[in-house]
Amino acid sequence: MGNQVEKLTHLSYAEVPTADPNGMDAEEDASRIGVSYIFSNDDEELEDTVDGREKEQVQDATHYDKSDELEYAIYNRNECIYEKNLKSADMVTSSPENLSNKCRPGDLVEFVATSQFPHWVVYVGDLKVVHLYRGEIKNSYLTDASHGKRGRIVNELYKYKAFHPEVVVRNAMEHVGARDRELSWRNSECFAAWCRFGKREFKTGGEIRIGKQPYRLKVKLSEKKSQVLEFQSLEDLIVEKRRIEQIGRAAVIREYESRRDGLQLKASHEALS
Repeated sequence: MGNQVEKLTHLSYAEVPTADPNGMDAEEDASRIGVSYIFSNDDEELEDTVDGREKEQVQDATHYDKSDELEYAIYNRNECIYEKNLKSADMVTSSPENLSNKCRPGDLVEFVATSQFPHWVVYVGDLKVVHLYRGEIKNSYLTDASHGKRGRIVNELYKYKAFHPEVVVRNAMEHVGARDRELSWRNSECFAAWCRFGKREFKTGGEIRIGKQPYRLKVKLSEKKSQVLEFQSLEDLIVEKRRIEQIGRAAVIREYESRRDGLQLKASHEALS
């Protein structure tokens, strides 16, 4: 998109630099990786593909497996600004038809399916939503925007203070029809969250990257293991979070183990030299 910074191909955990030479977080029992750039293509362009294949070629493309989801926490320095706990009742998903009966104007809704990027929308009333999809802000019926995926209301994931519902709806509706160079958001989540919270951090270029990495994404791999990644901006972090959500728990754990094995091999070579 015209106003976006240049995108780089994503590097796996095994390839990105570590903030600590040993890869360990001194304060927590978690591996830490420093990430300074955007490591993904625009995921809204990929939402209808699964591992490079077109959706219609994939059997049961709307399948959802909760066990493949991961839990996260996002920190801006020491402040937790986002937390996803799968044990919460709010994380239960519903069919699009049932979800439409629960939504109120101003709600944020997340549609999920295994091996696909989550899709975020703003419910604006009368069974309709506003969302960023394929490079355009659209006003669609909730059931159409879902593409058959299961969904849930996610107002409480981000800890920022929300606008009044009327303001959230107005923010969304004012951008319907915007596309390409008019857009200021990388993906559907950034747009929907901006509508509700109004934080410039959700916009492309909303934060100046000055070398520091104030944001941390803590990914829970198991009860005893976590992966911590560091970012210069919230936008960069969200892009990586969505990539992890798309590839799923098993792939993330494989990346983590590959990186850990690489560090151990490097340490062995250094000890022998």
